[in-house]
Amino acid sequence: MSASSLPQGGLPTATVTGAPLKVETPFRRFVSEFFESKTAVFGLVVFVLAVTIALLAPFIAPQNPYDLAQLDIMDGRLEPGTVGGAGFTYWLGTDDQGRDMLSGIMYGLRISLAVGAGSAIVACLVGASLGLLAAYAGGKTDTVIMRLVDLQLSFPSILAALMILAFLGKGIMNVVLALVIVEWAYYARTVRGTALVERRREYIEAAQCLALPTWRIIFRHLLPNCLPPLIVVGTMQVARAIALEATLSFLGLGVPITEPSLGLLISNGYEYMLSGKYWISFYPGIALLVTIVSINLVGDHLRDVLNPRLKK
Repeated sequence: MSASSLPQGGLPTATVTGAPLKVETPFRRFVSEFFESKTAVFGLVVFVLAVTIALLAPFIAPQNPYDLAQLDIMDGRLEPGTVGGAGFTYWLGTDDQGRDMLSGIMYGLRISLAVGAGSAIVACLVGASLGLLAAYAGGKTDTVIMRLVDLQLSFPSILAALMILAFLGKGIMNVVLALVIVEWAYYARTVRGTALVERRREYIEAAQCLALPTWRIIFRHLLPNCLPPLIVVGTMQVARAIALEATLSFLGLGVPITEPSLGLLISNGYEYMLSGKYWISFYPGIALLVTIVSINLVGDHLRDVLNPRLKK
């Protein structure tokens, strides 16, 4: 800093030399705190890898396991690392139809991740909107919405989903609809709790005094301040939705046979476990477990980063 020259007022002028100071924005602080956890970074890397494999499955999978022209029934239930009749090496073995398990897992990830993420996004939109409405409107509106939430949460999620799919039947869209119905209440309760606190803040009172439209106050001012807990719940619910879809498919009420998921792959090999053909269910189960754990690792650390009360 230099004060060699004096202005007319007699006060020295200060000149800052060197590199400009970097301003720490909330986003930079969030990224810095998130990457401090090695487990969270590991979970994020594994999840990104799973999503990449799912998206590129048609291009990198050794075989399209659901193209009948590429299957050989004589290769059914081959052990991992065995060379098939056509000279093709099945690194993770085959199922009872001669389908390559490695390819089946890659294609199964596509369905599991799509159903989990799709249902979580729709449930978040529905639940968050109802939660914001309940908190802002109050009165009878709040009472009706929260009684619906209590009613929904009183049923076990898997039981409710089974009842819905027993009525609707199999299909990816029906599974997504069933998961949305059993998941939206979690988002509504979380958003309502946060919105009730934010609704008493001065900026909401100022917006009301300016006679801003209700929809603008809710979605422009109230919703952004409810995003941190919503992001955490959404991350956890994606993992939960994937697990629920796998359970439904394992029980035979999930996706159809022509559109495989990891749960359906596990179900296909269940009856062969006692005969020693473990790989038909084992490897899809490992892929499902690793995917769910990676999402939970990310979500658990997001909870710590986005909740100041949990910071040490």
